[in-house]
Amino acid sequence: MNNLKISNSLTRSKDLFKPINPKNITMYVCGPTVYADPHVGNGRSLIVFDLLYRVLIKLYGQKNITYVRNITDVDDKIIETSKTKGIPIDKITSDAAKNFHKNVKDLNCLEPTIEPRATEHIKEMIKMIDSLIEKKLAYINNGHVYFLISEFKNYGKLSNKKIDDLVPGSRVEVSKLKKNPLDFILWKPALTDEPGWDSPWGRGRPGWHLECSVMSEKYLGKTFDIHGGGLDLLFPHHENEIAQSCANNSTDVLANYWIHNGFLTMNKEKMSKSLGNLETISEVLGKYNGQAIRLALLSAHYKQPLEWSYNLLEQSKATLEKWYELYDEAESKTNNSEIFSCLLDDLNTPKYFAKLHELYNVASKGDKTKRVEFNEACRLIGIFNQKKDALAKEKQDLSNVDKKYILQKIEERIKARKVGDFKLADKIRDELSKNGIAIKDKDNNTEWEYK
Repeated sequence: MNNLKISNSLTRSKDLFKPINPKNITMYVCGPTVYADPHVGNGRSLIVFDLLYRVLIKLYGQKNITYVRNITDVDDKIIETSKTKGIPIDKITSDAAKNFHKNVKDLNCLEPTIEPRATEHIKEMIKMIDSLIEKKLAYINNGHVYFLISEFKNYGKLSNKKIDDLVPGSRVEVSKLKKNPLDFILWKPALTDEPGWDSPWGRGRPGWHLECSVMSEKYLGKTFDIHGGGLDLLFPHHENEIAQSCANNSTDVLANYWIHNGFLTMNKEKMSKSLGNLETISEVLGKYNGQAIRLALLSAHYKQPLEWSYNLLEQSKATLEKWYELYDEAESKTNNSEIFSCLLDDLNTPKYFAKLHELYNVASKGDKTKRVEFNEACRLIGIFNQKKDALAKEKQDLSNVDKKYILQKIEERIKARKVGDFKLADKIRDELSKNGIAIKDKDNNTEWEYK
């Protein structure tokens, strides 16, 4: 019996999951904008929704689930990166997508059923904009097309925001071309050196919000079960998706369940580009096994903020190595509903981990049944995907990389100090400290140790 309960941002409550069609569970998750390497905050969202996908597979069977995770390959950030770095857009997007897929594999995330790219759906996007204009839900101004927010009465329902309280400029683009400061872009003109497509309103490109509305409708229908993403997407991205989709389709609901994972923080501050405290998934994979990173990102409940630190990674690494003592290569199937029930309660991973520790303690004393249960429970959350010897070899390789990285950074710091660049020297010290390395200058030498 399915008794999965999930926190629904739309109702602001923990709701029993009731699919539209149990033979075809539908889930859309906002994927990457491919202009840079994904950071560990993106990794948290990837792993959270991969876990939900695994739970749904156990409940309904993989053939009965359509999981769509898109790739945004046309966007202002991509164009800006291309211009800043002097690299062609195609190379920016292909390199970033390739690295994203490598990160996904290293973190042992299952492939979605469908992975659509925005640039493959421009015709459908133009068709939807045309429909919105015809219904007087959108307007054209100087080659730009905007959604008319005043025509959608439920705007703000998902994010629990009142239109009168929203300030233009707070994640809302300011433009004199808009009738209302909250109106958002559906189509924008493209400069001659920018990617663009012919449309009834001139050569241009679609707005980001529109892309997800079109792709979700094409593969999942006008109303589907689950829409997921990071908390930072709740407003305005997801709010705008609802507005344009529901207004165009004359529906009350786009997705029945809206699920958002919490932020990753570092030193109690949200991880973000503006604060310069981002760490890419690739950087962390250069020092830690993907399974250890996965455990670290699942250690807190997905809705709560998660403090990202060297200590958390070290704890997860130690836990993984301890649990691997009971690793069995052969996969067995049991029906341990007690531990699985933790995940049915809104993906309660902290409780699940506590039960895993209990299972480990009993199994390590020779209980063969519990050992089988333990192995299955580990695989369910996406670990134990490597053989023991492969894990041991990777541990040795990572250890060697760590030392090379530390010595390289120390050498860079010594050179910076010699030329009087103490600001850079301090930055390198802080970077090493952030990664759990303490350095000490002594008698014209620099010594280091793990904290």
